[in-house]
Amino acid sequence: MKSIFVTVGTTSFDKLIRRICSLEVLQIIKSHNFTKLVLQVGNGSYEPELEENNDIEISWYRYKESLYKDMKEASLVISHAGAGCILEALRLQKPLLVVVNEDLMDNHQFELASQLADNNHLIYCTIKDLQTTLKTLDISHLIPLPPVETEMFPAFINKVMCYYE
Repeated sequence: MKSIFVTVGTTSFDKLIRRICSLEVLQIIKSHNFTKLVLQVGNGSYEPELEENNDIEISWYRYKESLYKDMKEASLVISHAGAGCILEALRLQKPLLVVVNEDLMDNHQFELASQLADNNHLIYCTIKDLQTTLKTLDISHLIPLPPVETEMFPAFINKVMCYYE
């Protein structure tokens, strides 16, 4: 079963959830043979009204203690540009489409998403480009994020402190 997991983290990003639930986007999702859509809607005021749909199984919730299971099961993750959600999806080596929220005051989300896209770790867009991006979605060029080197920092500290075992 090909599935998409959409997350907005703890924020409110109703524009993303509304757009994903639009008939046009659901048709695009169906055209890519996705059969399941799970929405994590966070702090938004919009609650998806899901009509009976025999082609795509759709569910939603506000929060869970962990998004790990939903991300792990997804064939594609669509996320807001929050660093936590991005890193969790990339560490799970999931294809990731990041949707930057242009309504936010500063540009840090755009900077993070564009840098990771430049390194071919993810694809990013804005709400206005989401439909086109999904139509032409090609994840074949994405490169997994390298694994975390957990010994690098302790080794650095040991070197600086002249401590050797």
